[in-house]
Amino acid sequence: MNIATIILVFVISWWMVFFAALPIGVRAQDETDEEITEGTVPSAPSNPNLKKKMFWTTIVAILVTIGYYYLATSGLISFRGMKPS
Repeated sequence: MNIATIILVFVISWWMVFFAALPIGVRAQDETDEEITEGTVPSAPSNPNLKKKMFWTTIVAILVTIGYYYLATSGLISFRGMKPS
């Protein structure tokens, strides 16, 4: 397994986890007691916590990449030698 495959698995898993984490804990401006920022719609998020989500997304993506690397190199799952029926 080469480094390009590992980087690709990390990037794809990072974006998948990030998009899944984006709506977690987000409240719209009209749902909070704070006033609505001028020039934005009331349904815009008041505090999306992007840095926190990016940190946890990176941790999860690293774990997914390590899991993929282990499965790919351990021989538990092998797609080599499979013949179509």
